[in-house]
Amino acid sequence: MFKADDYRLKLKALEATLAEAKYALDIDNLGARLAALKAEQENPEVWQDLEKSKKIGREISSVEGKLASYKNGENAIADANAFIDLIEEADDEGLIPELEAMISTAEEDIENMRIRALLRGKYDANNAILNLHAGAGGTEACDWTQMLYRMYCRYCEQQGFKVTELDFEDGDEAGLKSVSFKVDGENAYGFLKAEKGVHRLVRISPFDSNKRRHTSFASLEVMPEVDDAGEVEIRDEDIRIDVYRSSGAGGQKVNKTETAIRITHFPTGIVVTCQNERSQLQNKAMAFEYLRAKLVERQIAEREAADAELKGEIKKIEWGSQIRSYVFCPYTLVKDHRTGFEMTNVQGVMDGDIQGFIIDYLKKTV
Repeated sequence: MFKADDYRLKLKALEATLAEAKYALDIDNLGARLAALKAEQENPEVWQDLEKSKKIGREISSVEGKLASYKNGENAIADANAFIDLIEEADDEGLIPELEAMISTAEEDIENMRIRALLRGKYDANNAILNLHAGAGGTEACDWTQMLYRMYCRYCEQQGFKVTELDFEDGDEAGLKSVSFKVDGENAYGFLKAEKGVHRLVRISPFDSNKRRHTSFASLEVMPEVDDAGEVEIRDEDIRIDVYRSSGAGGQKVNKTETAIRITHFPTGIVVTCQNERSQLQNKAMAFEYLRAKLVERQIAEREAADAELKGEIKKIEWGSQIRSYVFCPYTLVKDHRTGFEMTNVQGVMDGDIQGFIIDYLKKTV
């Protein structure tokens, strides 16, 4: 028997969730904001300012995405309600699977809106710059760092993000001591900021002839790319710029000219390097982007520390306070220690299936 009222109640609950997301995203005012951005984009002065043009273009894309998500959710609910009426009129229970598929689509569209509503921070819509560092464990830790880099590359590919490697340092025997990379895409920082912290691996080491179990650590820094140079002040007298030859795999790949850039920021002690691009100018521009991102992340961390101190929640970030453990042996489990979210499909996680961890973290912390 077709229980139309049960389905209508489910859609009512979805309507309430949609209304909450609509309020959180300020949908009523986004149409006017989109019109203003498009008008600004047509200004000839904006065409001549590449950075400003990129920033406006990214905001337009973000606003259009939010409006489309809301419209999709609204339409999906309306279509499902109309289909319930059709089933009642036709008295055809054979159409129920199609109705359930429509409700499932509505739930998916509204969940996408809820996720967008979680990403309301100042820099959440920005691109991200990530830096992976091997911790204690020698070759094991370097191999773990390379495994994590692959995991994040796979995740970014699944999300439609673009990854650009900025700098790397090979391990002495295998893997990577460190790797820095930029992630381009809407809300890249908003999502990936959830991954910041220490990641712990437990497995039987492929580098140990006695097949003993080893524990390795790697840390991940996540910083927002900042388009506006005015966000942070970088004075000429506060920095030193060094140029050197990029590292390579040998033969024709070794760079014969000094194109790699290292910038040292004296007030903070921050050092950034970039050797990915072919020209010194490109590497210099990217290194300054990286430095701005590091300085902004430093400001964010200082604000968070001050807020935590006011709340009495000071917690040291150290190797013993990992955010997530990846256990390959004696059982398989990936567990986030902040939220309790866990998955037993370790291979799936290493292939980039980490969105569940990210969304659960955002839901519980935003």
